[in-house]
Amino acid sequence: MSVSARKSQRATSRGAARSKRSGFSPLAKVAIVVGVAVVALGAIFFAVTRGSSDAGKYPFQVGQPGVGQAAPAIKLPSTDGTTFDLAALKGQSVLLFFQEGVGCQPCWDQIKDIEAHRDQFTALGVDKIVSITTQTPDVLKQKVELEKLSTPVLSDPNLDVSRAYQANQYGMMGTSTDGHSFVLVGKDGIKWRADYGGAPKYTMQLPVQNLTADMKAGLKGATA
Repeated sequence: MSVSARKSQRATSRGAARSKRSGFSPLAKVAIVVGVAVVALGAIFFAVTRGSSDAGKYPFQVGQPGVGQAAPAIKLPSTDGTTFDLAALKGQSVLLFFQEGVGCQPCWDQIKDIEAHRDQFTALGVDKIVSITTQTPDVLKQKVELEKLSTPVLSDPNLDVSRAYQANQYGMMGTSTDGHSFVLVGKDGIKWRADYGGAPKYTMQLPVQNLTADMKAGLKGATA
Protein backbone atom coordinates (compact mmCIF):
# COMPACT_ATOMS: atom_id res chain seq x y z
CA MET A 1 0.00 0.00 0.00
CA SER A 2 1.36 3.44 -0.88
CA VAL A 3 2.14 6.09 1.74
CA SER A 4 -0.68 8.33 0.53
CA ALA A 5 -3.16 5.46 0.67
CA ARG A 6 -2.15 4.63 4.24
CA LYS A 7 -2.57 8.29 5.25
CA SER A 8 -6.02 8.40 3.67
CA GLN A 9 -7.01 5.21 5.44
CA ARG A 10 -5.82 6.56 8.82
CA ALA A 11 -7.73 9.83 8.26
CA THR A 12 -10.89 7.89 7.43
CA SER A 13 -10.45 5.73 10.52
CA ARG A 14 -9.98 8.80 12.74
CA GLY A 15 -13.11 10.43 11.27
CA ALA A 16 -15.11 7.27 11.87
CA ALA A 17 -13.81 7.07 15.43
CA ARG A 18 -14.80 10.69 16.11
CA SER A 19 -18.29 10.09 14.67
CA LYS A 20 -18.60 6.98 16.80
CA ARG A 21 -17.52 8.84 19.92
CA SER A 22 -19.96 11.69 19.25
CA GLY A 23 -22.81 9.23 18.81
CA PHE A 24 -24.30 11.13 15.85
CA SER A 25 -23.51 11.00 12.19
CA PRO A 26 -23.27 14.29 10.25
CA LEU A 27 -26.70 13.58 8.73
CA ALA A 28 -28.22 12.99 12.16
CA LYS A 29 -26.76 16.27 13.42
CA VAL A 30 -28.34 18.15 10.52
CA ALA A 31 -31.68 16.50 11.29
CA ILE A 32 -31.43 17.56 14.95
CA VAL A 33 -30.68 21.18 14.00
CA VAL A 34 -33.63 21.24 11.61
CA GLY A 35 -35.89 19.71 14.27
CA VAL A 36 -34.91 22.31 16.87
CA ALA A 37 -35.59 25.09 14.35
CA VAL A 38 -39.04 23.69 13.58
CA VAL A 39 -39.91 23.50 17.29
CA ALA A 40 -38.72 27.07 17.83
CA LEU A 41 -40.77 28.38 14.92
CA GLY A 42 -43.80 26.49 16.20
CA ALA A 43 -43.42 28.09 19.64
CA ILE A 44 -43.20 31.55 18.09
CA PHE A 45 -46.28 30.89 15.93
CA PHE A 46 -48.24 29.69 18.99
CA ALA A 47 -47.27 32.77 20.99
CA VAL A 48 -48.29 35.10 18.18
CA THR A 49 -51.60 33.42 17.36
CA ARG A 50 -52.75 32.44 20.84
CA GLY A 51 -54.23 35.85 21.69
CA SER A 52 -56.38 35.92 18.57
CA SER A 53 -57.53 32.31 19.05
CA ASP A 54 -58.69 33.09 22.61
CA ALA A 55 -60.93 35.93 21.38
CA GLY A 56 -64.59 35.33 20.66
CA LYS A 57 -64.95 32.06 22.57
CA TYR A 58 -67.46 33.57 25.00
CA PRO A 59 -70.37 35.31 23.26
CA PHE A 60 -71.23 38.83 24.32
CA GLN A 61 -73.48 41.67 23.31
CA VAL A 62 -72.53 45.34 23.13
CA GLY A 63 -74.99 47.58 24.90
CA GLN A 64 -75.40 51.32 24.96
CA PRO A 65 -73.62 53.61 25.43
CA GLY A 66 -71.06 51.90 23.22
CA VAL A 67 -67.65 52.58 21.73
CA GLY A 68 -67.02 56.20 20.88
CA GLN A 69 -69.82 57.52 23.09
CA ALA A 70 -69.42 59.59 26.23
CA ALA A 71 -69.21 57.68 29.49
CA PRO A 72 -72.03 58.58 31.92
CA ALA A 73 -70.93 60.12 35.19
CA ILE A 74 -70.17 57.83 38.13
CA LYS A 75 -70.02 59.03 41.72
CA LEU A 76 -70.60 56.15 44.14
CA PRO A 77 -69.43 55.00 47.59
CA SER A 78 -66.60 52.47 47.44
CA THR A 79 -65.62 49.59 49.68
CA ASP A 80 -62.25 51.29 50.22
CA GLY A 81 -64.03 54.00 52.24
CA THR A 82 -63.88 56.70 49.58
CA THR A 83 -66.35 58.08 47.06
CA PHE A 84 -65.38 57.03 43.56
CA ASP A 85 -65.69 59.84 41.01
CA LEU A 86 -65.04 58.89 37.39
CA ALA A 87 -64.62 62.54 36.43
CA ALA A 88 -61.62 62.80 38.76
CA LEU A 89 -59.84 60.14 36.69
CA LYS A 90 -60.19 61.94 33.38
CA GLY A 91 -57.24 61.08 31.17
CA GLN A 92 -56.85 57.63 32.70
CA SER A 93 -58.10 54.34 31.29
CA VAL A 94 -60.66 52.81 33.68
CA LEU A 95 -62.20 49.36 33.35
CA LEU A 96 -65.70 49.11 34.86
CA PHE A 97 -66.94 45.65 35.79
CA PHE A 98 -70.70 45.56 36.40
CA GLN A 99 -71.72 42.37 38.20
CA GLU A 100 -74.67 40.77 40.02
CA GLY A 101 -73.32 41.10 43.53
CA VAL A 102 -73.10 39.03 46.71
CA GLY A 103 -75.30 36.17 45.48
CA CYS A 104 -73.11 35.56 42.42
CA GLN A 105 -69.97 33.77 43.58
CA PRO A 106 -68.62 33.44 40.02
CA CYS A 107 -68.67 37.24 39.83
CA TRP A 108 -66.34 37.46 42.83
CA ASP A 109 -64.18 34.67 41.46
CA GLN A 110 -63.92 36.78 38.31
CA ILE A 111 -62.49 39.66 40.34
CA LYS A 112 -59.99 37.30 41.98
CA ASP A 113 -58.90 36.08 38.56
CA ILE A 114 -58.52 39.64 37.33
CA GLU A 115 -56.39 40.54 40.36
CA ALA A 116 -54.20 37.48 39.81
CA HIS A 117 -53.54 38.57 36.22
CA ARG A 118 -53.51 42.33 36.66
CA ASP A 119 -50.39 42.61 34.49
CA GLN A 120 -52.37 41.54 31.42
CA PHE A 121 -54.69 44.52 31.83
CA THR A 122 -51.79 46.87 32.48
CA ALA A 123 -50.28 45.69 29.20
CA LEU A 124 -53.50 46.81 27.48
CA GLY A 125 -53.21 50.29 29.00
CA VAL A 126 -55.73 49.87 31.83
CA ASP A 127 -54.86 52.22 34.70
CA LYS A 128 -57.62 51.33 37.15
CA ILE A 129 -60.24 48.61 37.61
CA VAL A 130 -63.41 48.95 39.68
CA SER A 131 -66.48 46.78 40.08
CA ILE A 132 -70.05 48.05 40.36
CA THR A 133 -73.05 46.24 41.82
CA THR A 134 -76.30 46.99 43.57
CA GLN A 135 -75.88 46.00 47.23
CA THR A 136 -75.29 48.49 50.03
CA PRO A 137 -71.75 49.52 51.02
CA ASP A 138 -71.74 47.62 54.34
CA VAL A 139 -72.76 44.34 52.70
CA LEU A 140 -70.20 44.77 49.92
CA LYS A 141 -67.44 45.64 52.36
CA GLN A 142 -68.05 42.42 54.28
CA LYS A 143 -67.92 40.41 51.05
CA VAL A 144 -64.73 42.11 49.88
CA GLU A 145 -63.06 41.39 53.22
CA LEU A 146 -64.26 37.78 53.15
CA GLU A 147 -62.88 37.27 49.63
CA LYS A 148 -59.67 39.19 50.48
CA LEU A 149 -60.00 41.47 47.46
CA SER A 150 -58.20 44.75 46.81
CA THR A 151 -60.35 45.89 43.87
CA PRO A 152 -62.73 48.71 44.88
CA VAL A 153 -66.39 47.69 44.63
CA LEU A 154 -68.89 50.51 44.16
CA SER A 155 -72.38 50.47 45.64
CA ASP A 156 -75.24 51.41 43.29
CA PRO A 157 -78.38 50.30 45.22
CA ASN A 158 -80.71 52.61 43.31
CA LEU A 159 -79.30 51.43 39.95
CA ASP A 160 -78.69 55.02 38.85
CA VAL A 161 -75.33 54.21 37.25
CA SER A 162 -76.38 50.71 36.20
CA ARG A 163 -79.30 52.10 34.22
CA ALA A 164 -77.17 54.88 32.75
CA TYR A 165 -74.87 52.19 31.33
CA GLN A 166 -77.77 49.76 30.74
CA ALA A 167 -75.75 47.12 32.56
CA ASN A 168 -78.91 45.87 34.27
CA GLN A 169 -80.21 44.64 30.91
CA TYR A 170 -77.91 41.60 30.90
CA GLY A 171 -78.53 39.77 34.17
CA MET A 172 -80.34 36.54 34.99
CA MET A 173 -82.57 38.30 37.54
CA GLY A 174 -84.33 40.69 35.19
CA THR A 175 -83.47 44.36 35.41
CA SER A 176 -83.14 44.53 39.20
CA THR A 177 -79.41 43.69 39.13
CA ASP A 178 -76.49 43.99 36.75
CA GLY A 179 -75.25 41.18 34.54
CA HIS A 180 -71.60 40.61 33.69
CA SER A 181 -70.56 43.68 31.74
CA PHE A 182 -67.18 45.26 31.10
CA VAL A 183 -66.84 48.86 29.93
CA LEU A 184 -63.45 50.43 29.26
CA VAL A 185 -63.51 54.19 29.63
CA GLY A 186 -60.70 56.36 28.25
CA LYS A 187 -60.06 60.06 28.02
CA ASP A 188 -62.27 60.36 24.93
CA GLY A 189 -65.17 58.22 26.14
CA ILE A 190 -65.91 54.52 25.89
CA LYS A 191 -63.11 52.57 24.17
CA TRP A 192 -64.50 49.02 24.44
CA ARG A 193 -67.51 47.23 25.83
CA ALA A 194 -68.65 43.61 26.25
CA ASP A 195 -71.87 42.45 27.95
CA TYR A 196 -71.34 38.73 28.64
CA GLY A 197 -74.24 38.20 31.00
CA GLY A 198 -77.07 38.32 28.49
CA ALA A 199 -79.36 35.58 27.22
CA PRO A 200 -79.21 32.84 26.22
CA LYS A 201 -75.97 31.68 27.86
CA TYR A 202 -75.72 34.17 30.75
CA THR A 203 -71.95 33.91 31.11
CA MET A 204 -71.09 34.98 34.66
CA GLN A 205 -67.37 34.22 34.59
CA LEU A 206 -64.79 33.77 31.87
CA PRO A 207 -61.03 33.17 31.90
CA VAL A 208 -58.93 36.31 31.94
CA GLN A 209 -57.05 35.17 28.82
CA ASN A 210 -60.35 35.24 26.89
CA LEU A 211 -61.44 38.53 28.41
CA THR A 212 -58.17 40.27 27.55
CA ALA A 213 -58.15 38.69 24.07
CA ASP A 214 -61.63 40.10 23.41
CA MET A 215 -60.52 43.48 24.72
CA LYS A 216 -57.37 43.45 22.61
CA ALA A 217 -59.33 42.54 19.49
CA GLY A 218 -61.89 45.26 20.20
CA LEU A 219 -59.29 47.92 20.82
CA LYS A 220 -57.44 46.97 17.66
CA GLY A 221 -60.65 47.23 15.67
CA ALA A 222 -61.48 50.60 17.22
CA THR A 223 -58.10 52.08 16.31
CA ALA A 224 -57.65 50.45 12.90
